[in-house]
Amino acid sequence: MTAYDVGLLILRLVLGLTMAAHGYNKFFGGGRIKGTAGWFDSMGMKPGIFHARVAATTEVAAGLGLAVGLLTPVTAAGFVALMLVAAWTVHRHNGFFIVKEGWEYNLVLAAAAVAVAATGAGRLSLDYALFGNTGFYDLLHGWTGLAIAVVLGLAGGIGQLAIFYRPPATS
Repeated sequence: MTAYDVGLLILRLVLGLTMAAHGYNKFFGGGRIKGTAGWFDSMGMKPGIFHARVAATTEVAAGLGLAVGLLTPVTAAGFVALMLVAAWTVHRHNGFFIVKEGWEYNLVLAAAAVAVAATGAGRLSLDYALFGNTGFYDLLHGWTGLAIAVVLGLAGGIGQLAIFYRPPATS
């Protein structure tokens, strides 16, 4: 074990558990799925109940997956898709800075997840434990990991926006 592996573990845990907490909150916090669905409907992501369930499930799955380092480029792609949709539907009109509800936080989470996909989850991960001595492990980091995270994440986010996003009319 090296400081590099411990550093990656810390980064994965913080990123992953933060994302999973957002999903948990959609399921069990304040307005629960019903309240989240109403919010999604109001911003133009219809049907809201579908998107509330998909977002909450993806946040929990991608978050926990990144935290434990399982199929890291795929879980990082979940971060990219989620943060692209959030940045576009909620934050883009507010500018960059999070203090004004801008898209800064979305960018940091997505970019950090992609960076983990590129470097690999490290030796303290399920990727290494399950696939460390196989050729499959080589696909879970480096240029391939980076490409999977970016391409799959952008395809998922852009696809969701193209198919489902209908911005509310402004007066």
